[in-house]
Amino acid sequence: MGLERKAKVAEVALRCAVCALAALAAALVGTGSQTRTFFSLEKKARFTDMKALVLLVAAHGAAAVYSLLQLARCAAAAAWKGGSNGGAAVVAWSVFSCDQAVAYALMAATAAALQSSVVGKRGQPELQWMPVCGLYGAFCRRVGEGLAAAVAAGLAAVLLAAVSAFNLFRLYGGGGGRKSSAGAVSGNGANTW
Repeated sequence: MGLERKAKVAEVALRCAVCALAALAAALVGTGSQTRTFFSLEKKARFTDMKALVLLVAAHGAAAVYSLLQLARCAAAAAWKGGSNGGAAVVAWSVFSCDQAVAYALMAATAAALQSSVVGKRGQPELQWMPVCGLYGAFCRRVGEGLAAAVAAGLAAVLLAAVSAFNLFRLYGGGGGRKSSAGAVSGNGANTW
C-alpha cells in the first residue's frame, strides 16, 4: 500500500474517531445532571451552570457534525473518480484550514473545561469556594467521562490536522524534484478527497 493510500485510510479513520469521540463527549457532558435537596430546597447541577462546559458541548457538537460532513466528502470523492483534478489544491487548502480550526477549537474548549472542572473538584480556598464534586459526585463523574472523551477527540483532531497538512503539501512537491503548483495539481495521482 502506497503512502498516499495510507494517508487516505488514516484520514478516514481519524475523521471517524473525531466524529465518534466528539459526539460522545458532547453527549456525556450535555446530558449529565444531578439533583440534591438541601433543607427542602432542590438544586440541580447541569452543564449549563458552568460556561466552560457549555463551550465544550458546543465545540464538540460542531466538530462531530463537521467530521461527518467531511466523511461524506471523502466518500463522494472516492466514489467519483473521473473528471478534472483542477480544484484539488483549493479543496486541500479548505480542508487543511478547517481541520486546523477544528483542532484548535477542540483543544481550547477542552482546556477551558478541564481548568473549570479542577476548580469544581478542588474548590478555591483562597476565595472561599468550596469543592462542589463532594455534593454532586454523579454529575462530576459524568463530566469527567465526557472530558476524557473530549481529550481523546482533541488529540485525534490534532493528528487529523497533521494528515491534512500532508495531503495539502504533497500537492506542491515531493517525489524527486520540485514541481510547480500547476503541475502538481494536474499531475497524476495528485487527487485529494
